[in-house]
Amino acid sequence: MAWINKSLFRRLLFSYLITVLLGLGAAGLTMSLLIKQSIYETTQEELLRKAKNVNLAIQNSPQLNEKSVETLAFFDQSFDTRIWVFNREGKILATSMMDEVFIGKSVSSSIISKVLQGQSAVTELEFAGMTKPMLSVVVPWGKKDQIYGGIVLHAPVEGIDKTFGFIRETILWATLFGILLSTAMVSYLSWSITRPLKKIDQTAVEIGMGNYSKRVHIQDPDEIGDLAQTINTLAEKLERVERDRIRLEQVRSDFLANISHELRTPLTAIQGFLEALQDGLVEDEEAREKYLYVMYQETLHLNRLVDDLMDLVKLENKEVTLFKAPVDIAEVMKKVAFSFRQEAERKNVQVKVSAGENLSKLYADKHRVMQILKNLVNNSIKFTENGTIELTAARERNELKIVVADTGTGIAEDDLERIWERFFKGDRVRSKSNKGTGLGLAIVKELVELHKGKISVHSELGKGTTFTLWMPTVDEIGTDQQDHKFLIKG
Repeated sequence: MAWINKSLFRRLLFSYLITVLLGLGAAGLTMSLLIKQSIYETTQEELLRKAKNVNLAIQNSPQLNEKSVETLAFFDQSFDTRIWVFNREGKILATSMMDEVFIGKSVSSSIISKVLQGQSAVTELEFAGMTKPMLSVVVPWGKKDQIYGGIVLHAPVEGIDKTFGFIRETILWATLFGILLSTAMVSYLSWSITRPLKKIDQTAVEIGMGNYSKRVHIQDPDEIGDLAQTINTLAEKLERVERDRIRLEQVRSDFLANISHELRTPLTAIQGFLEALQDGLVEDEEAREKYLYVMYQETLHLNRLVDDLMDLVKLENKEVTLFKAPVDIAEVMKKVAFSFRQEAERKNVQVKVSAGENLSKLYADKHRVMQILKNLVNNSIKFTENGTIELTAARERNELKIVVADTGTGIAEDDLERIWERFFKGDRVRSKSNKGTGLGLAIVKELVELHKGKISVHSELGKGTTFTLWMPTVDEIGTDQQDHKFLIKG
């Protein structure tokens, strides 16, 4: 039986076939027995009715005469049954076939007893000389108050058995046809179940081997179709997870490469200048001051790198605390523009500030808003030469719209979706001389979202980049909170 258990198709097929076979067999046997019983009962009732009609014809003749015998012969031809008449002692007095072989013989005493009590009897009579068993009925001969004997009507059992045999054969053929039809239907049903399950199994094996793009193509609107859809959904999630894993691995690899480069460059410069100073190779005081200035700038770069990393770790761990209060965005933009004045002048970049009149104040952490704008302006200055950076603010519904636009090199379309990723650094839009870790914009996005704001970017290569922020104002949070400061943990 192991070869059956190894196949769901065979298990279903044999289970259904055995069930159908037992069901049809039981139904056929039951029907044949019921039909046989019905035929016997119907034949008996008909013989009793005929026997009573014969009695009505001869009940006024206590002694059988020639006319009575002719009456028996007439009923024999009419009913197509054999008729015997016996007296109170049970001896057969006459037969409808004029056959003397049974005349003078006696019937069973139990039958005689029932007849003399006025009862009818049904039995199968067998006499010596009777070639075939007969189904017989016996009714009293005479009237209620005077019984002369009994009247026997019998029909050959052989005819009934032939009829029953024909019916049983018909049922058998019908059962065989039902089995063949059921086999075909069960085979199709089993196939329709196992075929999609095999597809699901094959797909699951492929997914287990790492082929997450594999899908089950089954459109059946049943449980198997639901299972296939679940497998496809699982495969999609695994594919997305694997894609994210590969992307994160690439980001992590890029981050390590960038961090190594960013750390190695200033450390190498500092080490070289220190060795030169230590060995006494720099004797000119002006050159010594220049070396010290360069080393100082490199330490500032390292410090910014560490600060950015710490900020990013805190943002990821939701450990940044916002001190929200009303903030004058025009004042903040002017301070940010002023802080980049010298760097902008070195690159011949003009930083403009434009703020509308009667602007609502931001409801934000002033230090973090300044950090957001500084990162955006710093990013713009890095990639803008002989151009313009413009900071604008305007009211838009219940929010404040802040725009930082530059006329720099722009960002490639393929990189636009990735600029918010942590540690991403697009080499195609970065000059070799520009220093950066790819953390600034990631920090900007985290801080904007922490303030319940939104940010978007639009850029074209060679034309510039525009960052647009929407930040909540004091009007949006309600007048009852305008004059209060709140400590909110992000």
